[in-house]
Amino acid sequence: MLPFWLSIAVLSLVQAALVAAPRAPSLVVLGRLRSRWWALVLPLSIVVVVSAIALESASARFLTYLALVAVPPLAAAALGWLVRGGRPPLALGVIPLFAVAWAAEGSLGGETAALALSALACVSLGWLVACVVPPRWLKLGIYVTAAVDAYLVGTNLLQEPNATLNAAAPAADLPRLQFVSFGSAVMGFGDIFIAATLGALLASDRRLQLQGAALAAVICPTFDLLFFFVDQTPATVPIALTMAALELRQRITSGR
Repeated sequence: MLPFWLSIAVLSLVQAALVAAPRAPSLVVLGRLRSRWWALVLPLSIVVVVSAIALESASARFLTYLALVAVPPLAAAALGWLVRGGRPPLALGVIPLFAVAWAAEGSLGGETAALALSALACVSLGWLVACVVPPRWLKLGIYVTAAVDAYLVGTNLLQEPNATLNAAAPAADLPRLQFVSFGSAVMGFGDIFIAATLGALLASDRRLQLQGAALAAVICPTFDLLFFFVDQTPATVPIALTMAALELRQRITSGR
C-alpha cells in the first residue's frame, strides 16, 4: 500500500485539479432557479449527512446506494459537457471507469477509477450549484462550509459518522462512491465537491481559475502537514483558504 503522505498528497492534488476542471456556469440553463438560498446546499451537505448518520447509522447504507446510483450519470454529464474539453462521446468513458472500479474494488486501480468517477460527479454538482447561486453568496457558502467542517472536526463530532459512512458498502462488492480513497488516505465526498464548486465559481475567468488551481496545489498539500499533529483535518478549509488568497490578491492588485 502507498504511504500515507503520498496518498493524501494525491487526493489534495485532485482537489486542485477540480478547481481547474469545470466550464463556466450557464445562467440560461437554470436561471429561473437562481437564488442565494441555494448556497445553503454547501454547508448542509455536511450537516445533514453527519446528523442523519449520528441519529440513525442505517442511513449510511442508504447514502452508499444513493452515491452508487447518482455518481455515474453525473460523471457522464461532466465528461460529455461540463469539464473543459468534454465532448458527448466521452460520456461513455464512465462505463469502463465503473467496470474497473467494480472489478478491481480494493486495489489501487479500482480506487483510481472510483476516485475519477466521484471527482467528475462533483464537477457536475459544483457546476449546477454555481448556475443557481450568485457569486457573492456562493463565496459565503464556501466559507461557512469550511467553518462548519472545522468545528465538527475540532469537536470530534465528524469522526464517528465519517467512519460509519466509509464502512458502508453496497451488495455484490459494488464500488463505494460515497467517499474517495487512494492508497492509505481517505477524503470525504464533500471535500472534493467544495473544490469543484470553487472551480465553477472561478470558471468565467479562465486565468483566475488557473491561478486558483495553482494556489490550491500549494495550499492543500501544505495543509496536510497538520497530519503530523492530528489524525483528521477539515479538507474543505484549504479550499476556503485558496479562495481567500485569491480575493486578497485581487484587492492588492486593484489597489495599486
